[in-house]
Amino acid sequence: MRRISKFHPELFFIFLAMVLGMVIIVVSLKYGFGSLRKPGPGLYPFFIGLLILSFSIALLILGLKSKRSEPLFTKSGLKTFLLMVITFCLWIMMMPVLGYVLVTFAVAFAFCKIMKLEGWLKPFALSVATASFIYLLFDVWLYIDLPKGLLGK
Repeated sequence: MRRISKFHPELFFIFLAMVLGMVIIVVSLKYGFGSLRKPGPGLYPFFIGLLILSFSIALLILGLKSKRSEPLFTKSGLKTFLLMVITFCLWIMMMPVLGYVLVTFAVAFAFCKIMKLEGWLKPFALSVATASFIYLLFDVWLYIDLPKGLLGK
């Protein structure tokens, strides 16, 4: 009898993805599929949930067959991951206050520096390009109002 002697964080996240896929499928069934000529609101989420569930099951099978025992993160990898999560959470919290474009610029710059992109010019240029593209795409071309924050009022 084979026992799993150590908790594997990957398997925990795979299990969460499986649950998420199942929840998406169940909720999408309540919305209805419609027809091929006139798809209903549940059609796209159903297939997305099905993909998430399918890939999660495949990853679970591969994860259970794997005999790896190395840690998920090294110390520096864990630090990078946590900084990325904190930055992303700050992006979400600060967006209504400072506006989408400004916060997206700052977060893109922070992501570049966290991932150790060399110098200051490359991260700055990438951040300006990202914020500009998002502004053009949503505000100018698609006419979707992005949060403007206190500075945009």
